[in-house]
Amino acid sequence: MISKQVERWSPLVLLLVLVALWQGVCVLFAIPEFIFPAPTQIAQAMSEFSGPIAEAAWKTFWVTMVGFGISIVVGVLLGFLVGSSRLAYAAVYPLLVAFNAVPKAAIVPILIVWFGIGVGPGILTAFLISFFPITVNMATGLATLEPELEDVLRVLGAKRMDVLMKVGLPRSMPFFYGSLKISITLAFVGTVLAEMTAGDSGIGYLMQSAGSQQRLALAFAGLVVIGAMAMLMYELFSAVEKHTTAWAHRGSQGH
Repeated sequence: MISKQVERWSPLVLLLVLVALWQGVCVLFAIPEFIFPAPTQIAQAMSEFSGPIAEAAWKTFWVTMVGFGISIVVGVLLGFLVGSSRLAYAAVYPLLVAFNAVPKAAIVPILIVWFGIGVGPGILTAFLISFFPITVNMATGLATLEPELEDVLRVLGAKRMDVLMKVGLPRSMPFFYGSLKISITLAFVGTVLAEMTAGDSGIGYLMQSAGSQQRLALAFAGLVVIGAMAMLMYELFSAVEKHTTAWAHRGSQGH
């Protein structure tokens, strides 16, 4: 059995090994910075441009959080509607799948026409790219409620709404938190995509400017910041999930 200490530190150890290999390859083959920067060069760029990077990161973060917040509200409401009705599930779910298949990069130019350059396209792209997992997981959690359990509750006098609110929603919480961990990473992708296309600030805009000037170390620094923010939010939702839905993880405590 793998100890908890080993399991806890394994991601950091793997990251350090990958970074060391990355640095070794760049040094061994003398790869120029403007083609593929080494980790030390990225760290130097992060130190040199710490002010602009921090300002851009804050802009990207709050734009992402606004879009993500909207996606939670819409995703939960739509997921509840789709999951609580067979007719709604049959009618709406195929349309959601079709919409999710549309490349969001193709929608950004339309959002620019409608809302102009700025935070509007970033917020909406973050929302559009992240609400689908929330909707699907909420709907799945409600739609897969065991018929036998529902029949027993009906016999005991519970109405359909009582079953959904008192049993269906709590049962859907693991699905919901799982969708949040997926959606928050997608929300950052959507924000950066919009910033690179229609932004005048933020990490995406910073990376676009750095790339056009062949400052690849600065562009990679933007990628590191985005990855770090997404990872922190992922871990936050994981911690909240463990504290609020511990009953759903009892069977995996020994693994």
